[in-house]
Amino acid sequence: MDLGSEARFSFYVDALGSVVGRADRTVPLCDYCTGLILPGERKSVEPMAARTAPARVSAQHQSLLHFVSTGGWSDEKVLAKISELVVPAITKHGPIEVWIIDDTGLPKKGRHSVGVKPQYCGQLGKEANCQVAVSLSIANHFASLPVGYRLYLPKEWAQDRARRDRAGVPEDIRFKTKQQIALELIERAHASGLPRGVLLMDLDYGRDSRLRASVSALGLSYVAGIQPNALMWAPGTGPKRPDKALNNTGRRDEPDLISAKEVALGLPKHAWRTIRWREGSADWLSSRFARVRVRVGYNGAIPGQVAEEWLLIEWPEDEDEPTKYWLSTLPAEISFRQLVDVAKMRWRIERDYQELKQEVGLGHYEGRGWRGFHHHATLCIAAYGFLASERAAFPPSAPRSPALFSTPALPDGYRPRGSALAA
Repeated sequence: MDLGSEARFSFYVDALGSVVGRADRTVPLCDYCTGLILPGERKSVEPMAARTAPARVSAQHQSLLHFVSTGGWSDEKVLAKISELVVPAITKHGPIEVWIIDDTGLPKKGRHSVGVKPQYCGQLGKEANCQVAVSLSIANHFASLPVGYRLYLPKEWAQDRARRDRAGVPEDIRFKTKQQIALELIERAHASGLPRGVLLMDLDYGRDSRLRASVSALGLSYVAGIQPNALMWAPGTGPKRPDKALNNTGRRDEPDLISAKEVALGLPKHAWRTIRWREGSADWLSSRFARVRVRVGYNGAIPGQVAEEWLLIEWPEDEDEPTKYWLSTLPAEISFRQLVDVAKMRWRIERDYQELKQEVGLGHYEGRGWRGFHHHATLCIAAYGFLASERAAFPPSAPRSPALFSTPALPDGYRPRGSALAA
């Protein structure tokens, strides 16, 4: 690490240390964040202890383990301080444009780690034994930062007193769907005064009309993925009676309701345009899109009325039918390219997860408890935030910097004992 980066890292950790409570937590905070940034295959406690204090591995292991698994500091306060420190660096390259809701799976073996069960794991692309966490990130075209992160606790865990006690699940934690957790993260970010952005949701969240209505009630615009069979009133039509607007139960008795796919297939040829939205690694990314104004149901923005929204459809030239559908409450006057560009900014959350897992070891925590799970994730976000602020010091066209820390020598014969996948 160069002297400038070293000084900035020291300032950054000292600032985080101001919200972790006791002064004696600042050293393990610094060491833990250092261990997450250091090169290394595993970012669990034992190998990080060996890298950050090779002459006293056992004592360092105990210090880091205590700090992350039982330390009584607040994840919310640390995440808020991370945002306070990192957002100014990100916004040097443009204002915050979007908020992104998503979830990620962390593969595990065994059944004792908090929240683990067979469920869909995006990292593996199939159902597998894993933990799932819901997150909220804020982003612009230059960078992104997670600002909220919460474990999804499956119903069988939430209702099992013995498992809850062993994992240290707080008394006030009850079963909530991922959509309900997402709304809590959104409401908390909204109340905190973070820079506003258009909320982006994939299909799993966007199909929940109650979530979309709640987002609108907060005064936020959204671009939300929906299923092709989602029902709506065709362009130029609407409910014959306001009290017949759609809810989550579906069709009611409105004969004019049709699916998003029916709307798409009924559009004239001239409605479709090829639009490119950003430069990829080899060439510009582009596809064929159409957009049309439709009415879906109460969106929470205008009580008692059914407002118009954009229906955006993607239909690549080489596909037999449309592949993606979105609803959006962005203004009617937004340009076609802008609408596509915003909808496609969900790639930033994919980059978040990739780097959080590959660079700072988000999925490497070996403990089993609720507090340690969230503390480790918060510290991973802290390390990721520092890296993001360092990159912000260079123009977007500059090459990405190598590892900021060099790897210290390890004791002869050292081998980490555990594997996060076995927890």
